[in-house]
Amino acid sequence: MSKNNKSSWLESRLPVRKFLKHHFVQYLMPRNLNFWYLFGAFSVLVLVNQIITGIWIAMVYTPSAEQAFSSIEHLMRHVPFGWLLRYLHSTGASAFFIVIYLHMYRAIIYGSYKAPRELLWLTGVFLFFLLMAEAFTGYVLPWGQMSYWGAKVIISLFGSVPLIGDSLVNWIQGDLVLSAVTLKRFFSFHVIAFPLVLIGFVIIHIVALHCVGSNNPDGNKSDKSKPFIPFHPFYTVKDCMAIVAFLFVFLSVVFYLPEFFGLFLEHDNFIQANPIITPVQIKPVWYFSPFYAMLRAVPDKLFGAVVMFSGVGVLALMPWLDKSKNNSIRYKGIYSKIAIICLVVSFSCLGYLGAQAATTSNVVFARIMTLVYFLCFILMPLYTKLEKTND
Repeated sequence: MSKNNKSSWLESRLPVRKFLKHHFVQYLMPRNLNFWYLFGAFSVLVLVNQIITGIWIAMVYTPSAEQAFSSIEHLMRHVPFGWLLRYLHSTGASAFFIVIYLHMYRAIIYGSYKAPRELLWLTGVFLFFLLMAEAFTGYVLPWGQMSYWGAKVIISLFGSVPLIGDSLVNWIQGDLVLSAVTLKRFFSFHVIAFPLVLIGFVIIHIVALHCVGSNNPDGNKSDKSKPFIPFHPFYTVKDCMAIVAFLFVFLSVVFYLPEFFGLFLEHDNFIQANPIITPVQIKPVWYFSPFYAMLRAVPDKLFGAVVMFSGVGVLALMPWLDKSKNNSIRYKGIYSKIAIICLVVSFSCLGYLGAQAATTSNVVFARIMTLVYFLCFILMPLYTKLEKTND
């Protein structure tokens, strides 16, 4: 059988070339996409980095309360290039949230959540939930002081659930207290369960995107007036150039400022976990800070947990809250533009407050910013319907 015949035989049974041609090479994209649309590609790149480095780290890591911390120290000090794997993974976690936050911001300002892309948006919000769960379980694994006490604080929130709270906490921990059993359970979730589900939903997210097509900066106003171009070579070249620039910045942080994102938050995490000694201040890693500030802003433990999780959950309602005729912020009215500014400012302030001490003034300020954050969504049906748009 000749080479061409073998290729035809394989293609007729496993049409890889046809699939790639249809979904990548000839997949039509709006020609007016700007740099905001690069963050989707960056998120896939960082996900691949996290999976590859995570696999190699798992070969050295020991999921036990006695050896978890020392195994990380062994990785950093004695394993050849172990320090590089650790910093690629830890810096990659921060990079992942940076690109995801910017990716979601782009979707919000250009109305990528509106019909017919509701399902695409919902899968994206669920992916964000999964990413937070994956990051939380991973943050616990080094078994440092902040890892241990941060896990204790978050797991204890489930104890406020009426009737089943205590049983729920014991089920999550796998024990009556936070122990080695919990560490092994989190290791299994972080290395096996969550990555598999995450990869599965990334595929679903991409399939949903290809079913309805990509949005563009002009929203629904340019769907018919702007021509489309094939993904390859126009956007493959553009994305490759952007990825090179992204890797330059990312690797610069890895090599020269590897502790930059945790410099002011994780110094206690360089100390092995001690259940007897409580840190002076329990601080979350930076990408959890806004939601931790929401939690502390509410005096009631159960209601605080509801508010914290609602901070993400409310995003899923945006396709039905936005009553504007236009998708893109370019053609929406002044109310929507003010709301976007308020949303960004309130979220940024909450991120800062979540890393500060819970003083009276900080808690009051966090309550105000939490209220502003939720009002941006609660009032959305009103101001998007009443505002004058740029038709």
